[in-house]
Amino acid sequence: MVMVGNQCHAFIKTVFVLSEHGVALDHIYQDITLRELRKDSDLQKVSLLLALVAMPRQSPQKENYLNTWKPKTYSSLIDGLQGRHNKKINEEFKRITTVSLEATFMAKLDKCTPKLMDLASSKGGAKAERIRKIRDMLLEHNTIEVRREVAICCLVVYLGETEEDLFKEFANTQEFEEDIERQVMTIAIIGDQPTSGCNHKTATIVVEGIKILNGMDISRCCALLMGIIYALNLSYPKELKYTCEVFQKLFLELDGLKPSAKVMRLKNSIF
Repeated sequence: MVMVGNQCHAFIKTVFVLSEHGVALDHIYQDITLRELRKDSDLQKVSLLLALVAMPRQSPQKENYLNTWKPKTYSSLIDGLQGRHNKKINEEFKRITTVSLEATFMAKLDKCTPKLMDLASSKGGAKAERIRKIRDMLLEHNTIEVRREVAICCLVVYLGETEEDLFKEFANTQEFEEDIERQVMTIAIIGDQPTSGCNHKTATIVVEGIKILNGMDISRCCALLMGIIYALNLSYPKELKYTCEVFQKLFLELDGLKPSAKVMRLKNSIF
């Protein structure tokens, strides 16, 4: 199934329509070969990726394609949605898990924020100094977006992980563009990125060196990053295994397996 030009656009439209109505697309996937997946046509990558993301998460075909195709090309899926980015991610996440991604994540984050920040502030040593500096952000702008950002940063430090493994700050767009190829999975905060008059930071999600989404506040980026990980069946960064476990098991209430001891202690303290 080699597609060019209008054929690709028609295929994308077909995938959207069929997948949104729950129609099985197996007959389309059967014609996709690994040889064709390696072709360089951006339009074809987009259409094939749209088909892949609509496949059941545990499909043997999907796992085969994702394991043999470079993760960098996953971003073509998002690039091809032309303004439907977060909507499509939310829809796919709900299809996979039956959970409303952003609504559930934000509700749980807001509920536990006061206790989480109090718990984090009880830490001593270097963690205490770092958490104090994080909480000082609220002195400048005490908005819901900043409170959520502060809570997530406090969470990362409390769990003994490093904020810089989740958030990476850049002075300007040029510095960001020069470094982007080295970013595997991160939320980039760019100093000169427009904030549309808001009092909180906006950020860009980067996966395998390619921009996926931008212009979102920090907490939304965290939620949507979880959606991208689920939609594309990616692994959590090992440096952030506890943070991602909290996002998954506490904020999104997914995975019936017992949390790790560290996350269970946190759960008992804040809920």
